[in-house]
Amino acid sequence: MESIFHEKQEGSLCAQHCLNNLLQGEYFSPVELSSIARQLDEEERMRMAEGGVTSEDYRTFLQPSGNMDDSGFFSIQVISNALKVWGLELILFNSPEYQRLRIDPINEKSFICNYKEHWFTVRKLGKQWFNLNSLLTGPELISDTYLALFLAQLQQEGYSIFVVKGDLPDCEADQLLQMIRVQQMHRPKLIGEELAQLKEQRIQKTDLQRVLEANDGSGMLDEDEEDLQRALALSRQDIDMEDEEADLRRAIQLSMQGSSRNVCQEIPQTSGTHLTSEELRKRREAYFEKQQQQQQQDPPAQLSHPCEKPTTSSGALGSDPAGDAMSEEDMLQAAVTMSLEIVRNNFKTEGKK
Repeated sequence: MESIFHEKQEGSLCAQHCLNNLLQGEYFSPVELSSIARQLDEEERMRMAEGGVTSEDYRTFLQPSGNMDDSGFFSIQVISNALKVWGLELILFNSPEYQRLRIDPINEKSFICNYKEHWFTVRKLGKQWFNLNSLLTGPELISDTYLALFLAQLQQEGYSIFVVKGDLPDCEADQLLQMIRVQQMHRPKLIGEELAQLKEQRIQKTDLQRVLEANDGSGMLDEDEEDLQRALALSRQDIDMEDEEADLRRAIQLSMQGSSRNVCQEIPQTSGTHLTSEELRKRREAYFEKQQQQQQQDPPAQLSHPCEKPTTSSGALGSDPAGDAMSEEDMLQAAVTMSLEIVRNNFKTEGKK
């Protein structure tokens, strides 16, 4: 495909692109085509003057040229005269005279198509046909089986089709494609389609920016908002767990108050009872005072330790049946364990409420 000469559209110079794509080179410029157009205008003016320079037809002819305009458009007469330089001739494809010849389009070499002042070339290079429309981003491969259908479609859309008769100048693409065949995976787009796609992308980008600005720059879509809600819910759960652990630690600290005095305090049965930390502390202080009074009344020899080992079956601190004294560390550990049980029961009771 790289070896195929293909001029893309510039302004309204489609006639120039059509000729150069047909001949496969920069053979004509706007200046040269304008010169041909002016020559045609002069010849036509001289013929019209033969009927009298004062006639209505002559005054009408003196209006702006019909062979070119300021936009770059050139008439079929300009194109036909330009091809005569190369010994080429144009024949109307859909004329009754040509249709009677019953020539298969595949046996021709090239076509020039026109619709609403737009010109483009369809040419055979090597053994394959190509649409060399200057409005395309590149040459478009046309299969042999599709060629007749393609031309019929153009006729149905109102195109005028001309068959180019004569020997076209040699070109590199024709020689190369005589030896190899090319394949085209994607059809080239129209230049207008490509520009429209770029414009649509810019519009979409602008709309997205407006949405982001409307969201105060957060730019969160629905999925992002759902993720944020889930994250906040998990965060609240973590905070609740941290608060619960903090309450538990505070309860343990309260339960340990008074243990530094090397005494054990009574922990009553709490099944079905909800005690606050303050109430627990007051009960321990009362039990401590009671123990002090008993020590003053009983002989010192009967005590093996200032405090007695707790029994887990009753939940209270009492004397050990075996008579073994309990160390201060063991007693402190037992008090902490029982305090944790009380706190857990309190949390469970509050949860049921």
